[in-house]
Amino acid sequence: MLTPVFAIATMVLAIATLMPTIRSGAWWIRGFDFPRLQLLVLSIAVLAAQMVLQPIDDAWTTAIVVVNAGCVLWQAWWIVPYTRLRRPEVADAPADAHPRIRLLASNVLMHNRDTAPLVALVREHRPDVLIAVETDRHWERALDGLQDLLPHALRCPLDNLYGMHLYTRLPLHDAKVRYLVEDDIPSMHATLELDDGQRVVLHALHPRPPSPTEADSSQDRDAELVLVGRAAREAEHPVIVAGDLNDVAWSRTTRLFRKVSGLLDPRIGRGMYNTFHARLPGLRWPLDHLFHSRHFTLVCMRRLPAIGSDHFPILVELALAPGHNPRDAGLSPDAQARADAQAAVDGADPNVAAAPR
Repeated sequence: MLTPVFAIATMVLAIATLMPTIRSGAWWIRGFDFPRLQLLVLSIAVLAAQMVLQPIDDAWTTAIVVVNAGCVLWQAWWIVPYTRLRRPEVADAPADAHPRIRLLASNVLMHNRDTAPLVALVREHRPDVLIAVETDRHWERALDGLQDLLPHALRCPLDNLYGMHLYTRLPLHDAKVRYLVEDDIPSMHATLELDDGQRVVLHALHPRPPSPTEADSSQDRDAELVLVGRAAREAEHPVIVAGDLNDVAWSRTTRLFRKVSGLLDPRIGRGMYNTFHARLPGLRWPLDHLFHSRHFTLVCMRRLPAIGSDHFPILVELALAPGHNPRDAGLSPDAQARADAQAAVDGADPNVAAAPR
């Protein structure tokens, strides 16, 4: 009697596992990129239950076990890099490595009116750079109160859940708000001057996610990431890309971004640092990201306490310590990646004149 139960459960898990392999930007397909950890846990649970409760003594039950085991291995392939089972992609910073840059990024949730927790975290951790997204005039008034710590700012308050603010202790050069793909989705691009005079290029992003309430397809999000990835690869200075990318670290799109940009992910070999959903412990994945060029090594990376948003803030401190990262760190572009990147841009309607350079 248990065989049909395990067969149906395994079929559902197999479909959910295979959906992301479809080369489509449709939201209902791309959505299966997100819960890989949850699907892995479910597959292991079903597999363990079958091994305990049912004899594996015929071709049908053996096939169910094999399919479920395949789901476990496939999901694990994507998420194991974001555990301590892998060697870190980014080296730990030497104790004497300087200069350093500390960045705090937070999706504040525009409808969250309680600004005090984030302001308190900034005053406690004293980042050099604060990136806040989903910010409106209410949040701008609160964050402007941090100008004693972070006197330089780039502001873009909006009421559409895509406002963005950049505050920094470091002088800003060539700071611009750009609309790379959609007229109501801003991104911020600037060069930061470190204490020793070195300069770092910063791209802050918050593209629209594929979802039934936001966008039918991931096309515009993917195109924005490709445009910024190309700019990062061509930059003359060290580069940091940060923000709520509305994509998980292990998705095909994020892997494509890493191939196009050549940037490194400090989470690899250290942990997932799941920042969303702050109120649903069983349904969390890494949506808030920081990628950087190989010029940097990692001092520390922390998910900070909840601030009333549906995202946790994340704090990352980097050191300019070239030569310490493994030579094979990162993902290299190949012919397929270049074709996929061009297809992403061609499928959208990017504002080529606004593309960062």
